[in-house]
Amino acid sequence: MADFTHGFWDLFVIVLTLLSIVGCGLLLYSQSVHKVKPGQPTDGTTGHVWDEDLTELNTPLPRWWMWLFYITIVFALVYLVLYPGLGSYAGTLGWKSSGAYQQELAKAKDEYGPLFARFSGKQLEEVAADPQAHAIGERLFLTYCSQCHGSDARGSKGYPDLTDKDWLYGGTPSVIKETILKGRNGVMPPMGAALGSDAATENVAHYVKSLSGMAADPIKVAYGKEKFGACMACHSAGGTGNQALGAPNLADKVWLYGGSADSIMETIRKGRAGSMPAFEDFLGEDKVHVLAAYVWSLSADKKAAPSK
Repeated sequence: MADFTHGFWDLFVIVLTLLSIVGCGLLLYSQSVHKVKPGQPTDGTTGHVWDEDLTELNTPLPRWWMWLFYITIVFALVYLVLYPGLGSYAGTLGWKSSGAYQQELAKAKDEYGPLFARFSGKQLEEVAADPQAHAIGERLFLTYCSQCHGSDARGSKGYPDLTDKDWLYGGTPSVIKETILKGRNGVMPPMGAALGSDAATENVAHYVKSLSGMAADPIKVAYGKEKFGACMACHSAGGTGNQALGAPNLADKVWLYGGSADSIMETIRKGRAGSMPAFEDFLGEDKVHVLAAYVWSLSADKKAAPSK
């Protein structure tokens, strides 16, 4: 869109807009006067008759209808003076959609800020147990999180299930809050080249399946275990993962991209990249505090004692 930042386009929009309005006015005027051309009847008709008795009249537009259109033209001109609409001209009122949005945000903060502030000083477990906070957190989740994790929070391919107690970075209330505030960027590098061949990749895939008790070829498992050494730096020797790195546990039958041999081979060969956006600047810490409490409650043992 850099091609449209030249001053020419500013002038182009202004001229095109004004000519369109003026053109509408001239067209309206041309259709609102009674015209009799040489050779036409003077009885208010054009002289054209169809179906023996259907006569075309030569009469101007109704005055009330015509003036309604003139009013819209005047309204358009006044609007373009007051509000932005002519290129970069800002309008005499200085109105901006971004400014209106900021005003709405400020109004909402004044109205709802004290409500969120009431929960900000409480433990997340305590907030999760509060019915009002739970209802607010649910609405925040449905508005900002359900697009990826689903309205039931059970996720989908590439988006974690938040109800199963299986966490890439940890499922304590404080870690969940940090995840929402700061976001996460998970990267699984492509390992196909490092393993050397498709056969080696398939062997490792069968070994990974065996870690969680899934059916796998025992011969391929034996060969894959040796090659799995290239994966232990992140997933550990037993494949139990590393929450400090966001490396998933490969031994728990929970799969983010699918647990079939083909899916695992695709992950090994091509790698994966996942991104969780940060909401700190967008929602603010008080809202995230309530949202994190709700997310934690989806899989937490409600009888668990608050963490210190």
